[in-house]
Amino acid sequence: MDQLDKLHAGQSAIIIGFERDGNVTRRLMELGLVPGRKITLVRQAPLRDPVQLKVGSSRLFIRKAEASLVQVDTEKTAADQK
Repeated sequence: MDQLDKLHAGQSAIIIGFERDGNVTRRLMELGLVPGRKITLVRQAPLRDPVQLKVGSSRLFIRKAEASLVQVDTEKTAADQK
């Protein structure tokens, strides 16, 4: 298990959950970041903040601090690609 902000550009993962509950995590879920969903980190801004994500057919930007709240599993995605 890892945090979303630790992914590299082009790397995909499956969302496992969130570090804590609250308004920010609720908003992230409203944007489509829900457990079980595949997510790809498209790119990072020059100072690594914000990050651009691809979730389904949508692309969105979130702050690095928000991305650090999202727990992901990169191993499941790697196994799916084999």
